[in-house]
Amino acid sequence: MSQPDPPPTWAQILSWARRGNPPPPRRLDLDEDDWRARLTPDQYRVLRQHGTERPFSSQMCGLFEPGRYACAGCGTSLFDATSKFESHSGWPSFTAPVAEGVVAYVEDLSHGMQRVETLCAVCDGHLGHVFPDGPLPTGLRYCINAIALQKEHA
Repeated sequence: MSQPDPPPTWAQILSWARRGNPPPPRRLDLDEDDWRARLTPDQYRVLRQHGTERPFSSQMCGLFEPGRYACAGCGTSLFDATSKFESHSGWPSFTAPVAEGVVAYVEDLSHGMQRVETLCAVCDGHLGHVFPDGPLPTGLRYCINAIALQKEHA
């Protein structure tokens, strides 16, 4: 039985954001008409146009049930509820993805800030950002738009 991937470090995330990400487990590439048909208008705005939902607009922030969270665009498992925590940021927050290669990282210098954008590595859907101010064990805070996620059913 193989061991799960260790969570990434902030230094690894910065390196991937600047030099290239690990390969994803698979790819899903659709044209814009297919994405519009597959997603709600709000999901399209966030996932495909790199939008952000209003903080505290989703009940998912306070949902702490066992299970996994998948990309709302392609269904790829991204985060496990065991890594979810209350960040008081207004968006669901996690300390690590479920595996290396499911989240991609892009340096984001917009809005006069230096941040790291997170994308679904399978479909390139915008998820949110990751910051080095989370709790142990990783010290990371994946601040994710709830509309970009769907709770997987067991």
